[in-house]
Amino acid sequence: MQDEIRNIKKSFEEEIVNANDAGSLESVRIKYLGRKGLIAALMARLPGLPKEEKPAAGKEINLLKTGIQRALTKKKEEYKHTPARGELRADVTMPGTWPDAGRAHPITKILNEINDIFISLGFSVAQGPEIESEFYNFEALNIPLEHPSRDAFDTFYIKDDILLRSHTSTVQIRIMEKQKPPIQAIMPGRVYRPDAVDASHSFMFHQVEGLMVDKKIKFSDLKGLLSLFTKRMFGEKTKTRFRPSFFPFTEPSAEVDISCIICSGKGCRVCSHTGWLEILGAGMVHPRVFEAVGYPPRKYTGLAFGMGAERIAMLKYGINDIRLFFENDIRFLKQF
Repeated sequence: MQDEIRNIKKSFEEEIVNANDAGSLESVRIKYLGRKGLIAALMARLPGLPKEEKPAAGKEINLLKTGIQRALTKKKEEYKHTPARGELRADVTMPGTWPDAGRAHPITKILNEINDIFISLGFSVAQGPEIESEFYNFEALNIPLEHPSRDAFDTFYIKDDILLRSHTSTVQIRIMEKQKPPIQAIMPGRVYRPDAVDASHSFMFHQVEGLMVDKKIKFSDLKGLLSLFTKRMFGEKTKTRFRPSFFPFTEPSAEVDISCIICSGKGCRVCSHTGWLEILGAGMVHPRVFEAVGYPPRKYTGLAFGMGAERIAMLKYGINDIRLFFENDIRFLKQF
C-alpha cells in the first residue's frame, strides 16, 4: 500500500506539470479524485488491510488526497482565464495602449514660470512656515491689533497668537531679520484667508511676494521691474498701469494692472470694458517694517510686491472659476 501511494503521488506530480489548460487539468482531477479515481480505489481497499496497518495507511491516503486537492486548486487559479484551445487570448495586431504620464498641476506650472522669470533677474527663492505668530503675520508688517485692515487678513487661528499665515509677507520679515541688505528675493507659498469660496475666491490659494532692499531703491525701480515681469509673463505687447492704493506695509502703495490680454486693451466682457486687468499689489517698504526688523532708520529703502498665482493662471489660461484648480477633475487637468 505504501509503495502504491508513493507511485500515485509521483505520477500526479508529473501529470499536473503537463496540464497546460483548464481542460487537461479537469482530466487530471477526475483521474485522481473522481468517484472511480485512484484515491477512491485506495480508500476502498482500506477495510481489507490488517488491523495494525489501517491507521497509517488511512493517514497517508488522506495526506495524499489533501495535497492533490491543493495542487489542483492552485493550478486552476493559474488557468482560470486561459482561453479554450484555438481561442486567441488577445488581438496582437491591435495598437498598444500607453499609460498616462504624470504632469505638473497648472498652479505648479505658473509658480515655476514666475520663479524662473525672477531668478533670471537675480532674485533668490525663499520659503517660510505656513503656521505663523501674530508678530510675523501682523505686527511686524505694520498691522497692529486695532488696525481696520486686519479684518481682511484674520485667518484660521490654532491658538491665541498662532495662526495660518494670510500672506507670504511673513517670509520678508524673516529674511530681513537674518540678513543685511542688499536683499533680492521672492517668496512663493500657500496662504489662507477667511473668504467665502466662489468663482474668484478661495480660503486657500498660492501667493508670490517679492522684496528688494538696498540703498537708494526707488519707485521707478519697482515700475521697471514689474513692467518687465508682465511682458515676460503675458507677452511683449502687454502694457502696465499703476493706480494709487493702500497697504499697511508699503508707502506709497499701488495696484498694478495690465492691458487686457483678451481684447488688447480695447474693452471686452472679461475686463468689464475698461481695457485693464488687475494682477497684483506693490509699493515701497514702509519705514515701520524696517523698524520692526532692526534696520537703521532712513539708511535703506525697499520695494515689495505680491500676486496670487491662481489669478495669474486664470488670466493666462482663460479660466473663469478658481475652484477648478482644486476639484481634481482629470478632464480639466489634462488640458495642461
